[in-house]
Amino acid sequence: MIRSLTVAYTGPFFVFLALLALSKVVPLPALAIQTGFVAIMAAIIAIVTRPPPDGRPAFDFRVRHWVSTPLIGLAVFAIWVAPDRLFPAYRHFWLFENPLTGRLQTGLSAEAREQTAVLWLRAIRAVAIVPVVEELFWRGWLMRWLISPRFELIPLGTWSASAFWIVALLFASEHGPYWDVGLAAGVVYNWWMIRTRSLGDLVAAHAVTNACLSLYVVWTGQWEYWL
Repeated sequence: MIRSLTVAYTGPFFVFLALLALSKVVPLPALAIQTGFVAIMAAIIAIVTRPPPDGRPAFDFRVRHWVSTPLIGLAVFAIWVAPDRLFPAYRHFWLFENPLTGRLQTGLSAEAREQTAVLWLRAIRAVAIVPVVEELFWRGWLMRWLISPRFELIPLGTWSASAFWIVALLFASEHGPYWDVGLAAGVVYNWWMIRTRSLGDLVAAHAVTNACLSLYVVWTGQWEYWL
């Protein structure tokens, strides 16, 4: 039971990382890559989160704070874009572009950016796939596993200073040249999990952030935000 629950929380995240790496080397058209990415991840999420036939669902994705949760998502979006809006050359400083964090770039080619279907699929991935995958892993599993390997016994949102900051730092490292705003986002999301103890609210807040960021990317043409 513990092993299967661990796989349910962590499996989608590792499949996502594998597909992300694969998508960068497979010589397929952008539309095929994005379609396959979304389809595979949707299937994986559906499998690991489906309720057992004779038991209580393992995951509760209900949103309990319909006003404050979207506001948290909007706040993280503002944090994400504010430095680049205020200081246009900020992101090219050596702290953000170096061999460790990488450089600003996007996974979408110039040709792919002209295809409406590709943009829709990339946005769906950001809004419907990434929040579920990342919140299951970072705040659903890792924040509790760092407190105890018997994480299923630890309530969501349980406070632990070490778990809080380790997850925030690892979440930051996942975002490469955007590690600074990734750290700020990780702190806000971790805090909101502790306040709400709700996986559904975290997924919803993360989805709002990514929806706003997707609109911003397409509207402004700052494709580097789509890592």
